[in-house]
Formats: sequence, structure tokens, C-alpha cells
Amino acid sequence: MPILPGATIGILGGGQLGRMLALAAAPLGYKVHVFAPEGEAVALDVAAGATRAEYTDEAALAAFAAACDVITYEFENVPSASVAFLEGLKPVRPGHRALDVAQDRLSEKQFVTELGGRPAPFRAVETLAELEAALAELGAPAILKTRRFGYDGKGQVRIGSVGEAAEAFAALGSKGLILEGFVRFSAEFSILVARCPRGREVHYPACLNVHEDGILALTSVPAGIDPAHVDAATALVVRIADALDYVGVLACEFFATPDGPVFNEMAPRVHNSGHWSIEGAETSQFEQHVRAICGLPLGPVGLKAPLVEMRNLLGDTSAEWPRILADPTAHLHLYGKADAAPGRKMGHVTRLLRERP
Repeated sequence: MPILPGATIGILGGGQLGRMLALAAAPLGYKVHVFAPEGEAVALDVAAGATRAEYTDEAALAAFAAACDVITYEFENVPSASVAFLEGLKPVRPGHRALDVAQDRLSEKQFVTELGGRPAPFRAVETLAELEAALAELGAPAILKTRRFGYDGKGQVRIGSVGEAAEAFAALGSKGLILEGFVRFSAEFSILVARCPRGREVHYPACLNVHEDGILALTSVPAGIDPAHVDAATALVVRIADALDYVGVLACEFFATPDGPVFNEMAPRVHNSGHWSIEGAETSQFEQHVRAICGLPLGPVGLKAPLVEMRNLLGDTSAEWPRILADPTAHLHLYGKADAAPGRKMGHVTRLLRERP
């Protein structure tokens, strides 16, 4: 049965993704209740209800569930055990199984490989000797990463030669690591798929992504990637969603190579590379996620312009808002964060264009 307008959607996490989910839920008649630990939580500015507690506080989680009709999460580092606990009380979409896979890079790559996907070559690493052996197999350069809690370029070190192994191993804490072979690619792109409880899926056009210092800087749609490679990547994302019985928006990142798409990572949530869809698609990723988790019909995903570009406003670049507002092609989104630290996502700007500049 669908969860009808007038109900309350619970969101685990208080960041900008939760904020934009709440803004998308309101026109459809839903209220939002945000659960977030202490600290800055910009989603609270637009939420009808709030619970401030640690994700491991089961009494607070139970009270939160009692106030909600369906629950989702806006980032993937919510403890999977907390989501599993909530699943015993209210529908949680997507479920904890998606977190179990996405929170561990090794599990994620093994899972995708079993589904016929092709990630970068990888080896699990627990000791320096294992790292040196993995480098001998995969070669250098290579990327050493923590298996858990890495995002926006954090939790990883590039290894240029075997002689750098010990320093890289020590830098990442020497526990629970994964070595990824270097992938030579022409572009990075992402695929966003939305899936509803009955299994119907829609997917957005591929998004071309440009990163700077490991952080997404620019997304443009359409991506201009070989259509056969986009089709292969999209089919893999659909298989991932089906295998997880996933409900909501799922994003997966890929490298474009001459031999086809190479899977990079998945995000079981709305995604930064889909922010363009607020103005640029017939249905934004945020509205689509609300539709999916509430069991409503999924919306169309066509482009509203021949070319859509989204640029992140990182750090003090958000201070450029007067100039952006003076640009008739620009759609400005500021997240209400107080501290414009270098590299911090303070907002984004989307432009609907006729052609590439």
C-alpha cells in the first residue's frame, strides 16, 4: 500500500541531501522528521520535526520511528545495525542490506563482480607484507584505501611505487584496507536509478563528472559517453538494485575506458551528481526518491534543456552568490552552512544551456 500525502517521512542524517529531500517532500504534502546527532544539521531548517541523538541510541530511534510513517537515510555512514533495528518498527527504504554492501569497499566490489560488473582490480590488505604482494600483482601506480568511511577523496593514498608502500600503509592506520589497481580512463560518469517497492525502475541520463582533489566539481548532462557503455553501466545498476530489493534512488559511479565501463563505487541514496535534476529534469532525484519510498508512481526523467550543468560551490566560492544571482541562466542553491571550510560543499549552481560553452 502506498504511504499517502500527509504522512511523515523520517530522514536519518541532517546534511544538505536531507535538506533537499525535505524541500522536495513538502510540495507532495509530506512532512519530514530529521534524526541527527548534535552539531550542524542544515536539514533541520526545513523539517517539521527533529530528534537529536546518536545513531546508536535505541530509545531515541524507537521514539523517532513512532513519529514517522516511512524512514530513509541521506548518507551511507549511518550504522547498518541502527537501520536494521528501525526496520523492525517501520518501513525503511532502502534497507540495511544496501548499507552492508556500500559501507565496505571490499564487500561492494565482490558483490558487483558476482553480478557481472567490472570494478578496478583489487586486493584486500591487512598487513604491509600483503600490501607489497598486492602491489607486485597489480603494479604501481595504485590507490590504497580504507575499506570503510571514505568519501570525497578521504581515506585514500596514491602509491607511485613499491617503495612508498610502508608510508602509505602507516598513513591509513594499517587496518582494514584495500588496494585498487590504477584505471586509465577518459572520463568519469554516474548512473542514477530509481526503484519503487514493486520493482519498477527508471533511470536518468548518464552524468559526466569532473573531480578536483577528489571532490566533485562539475556535472554535465548528457554525458557524451558511448551509448553502448552507458547501456552496460545502467544494466549493472539495475541488477544491483534488483539484487538488493532496493527502494529509492541509487547512484553508481563509473570510469569510461576503451573496453567499457569500470565500476567505481555505489551510493545508496540521492547523489551529488544528480543535483542538476532539480531544474534540469522533469522529476528531480529528490522528488523521485520521495515517490519511490512512499510507493507512488515514479516520475518522468527527461531533460528540460539540451545541456544541463551543475557546479558545486566549495568553500568560500559560495560568496560568489551575488554574481550568480545576476546570471539569468543560473539556479542557485545554498545549503545554509556556517563554516565555509576549504573543499566543503556550501551549495551548488545549475545552468540550463543550449550547447556546451
